[in-house]
Amino acid sequence: MSVPSHNENVNSQFGPQAHAYLASAVHAQGEDLERMASLVGRRPDAVALDLGCGGGHAAFRLAPLVGKVVACDLSEAMLAVVDGEAGRRGLDNVVTKCSAAESLPCPAASFDVAVTRYSAHHWRDVPAGLAQMHRVLKPGGLAILMDVATPGVPLLDTWLQSLELLRDPSHVRNTSPDEWRAALAAAGFSVGETARYRLRLEFASWVERMKTPPAHVAAIRSLQQRAPAEVRDYFAIEEDGSFTVDTILLAAKKR
Repeated sequence: MSVPSHNENVNSQFGPQAHAYLASAVHAQGEDLERMASLVGRRPDAVALDLGCGGGHAAFRLAPLVGKVVACDLSEAMLAVVDGEAGRRGLDNVVTKCSAAESLPCPAASFDVAVTRYSAHHWRDVPAGLAQMHRVLKPGGLAILMDVATPGVPLLDTWLQSLELLRDPSHVRNTSPDEWRAALAAAGFSVGETARYRLRLEFASWVERMKTPPAHVAAIRSLQQRAPAEVRDYFAIEEDGSFTVDTILLAAKKR
């Protein structure tokens, strides 16, 4: 039996959960979404890209602001849900495209705005994904990256990555704010605003959304219960396993 590739693993993890991500309150709202909309502003002639769109919440927030939104994702099942929900909301300027972040089938300099939210920690090759964002943006185009971030402290980072991977085997790596700034600069972006937020993850819905196997749920709870004080305090681990993570928004322009 052949072993699936990383992209096949991502697809198999997220395709069956497409409706769960559409319904997820964690994904449907947030200060980062509102800040993204404020940074983009009203651009009726602009074309925007939502890279790794998942349930489509960034695309839906962008649609009233711009002329067209291309919602791009690796999962065709996710895209079918996004397409249906866009139609239900009357957002006829949202179109979908199936692709990995590292190999966008879009012409160079074809977008005014490119955003990605809660997707990059699944990318197999972050520098390649950022290079694609840079390639498809027009000169001076706006890029906005939003994701869960590591604190940049080895002890805390190791614990977060461990919980993430046990919950979801398609997880690759959460990245620190300093690492993101360096990666964006290396890709050819001028980094502007950086904003940090705190996001509480309710444990039961967090593992249910990904259909985490019971053995892995038990392993996560065991790790949490054995966590040292510094870890418990930073992530505000609660009795039921709920905890709080850092998220980040970085705004950058194509040089």
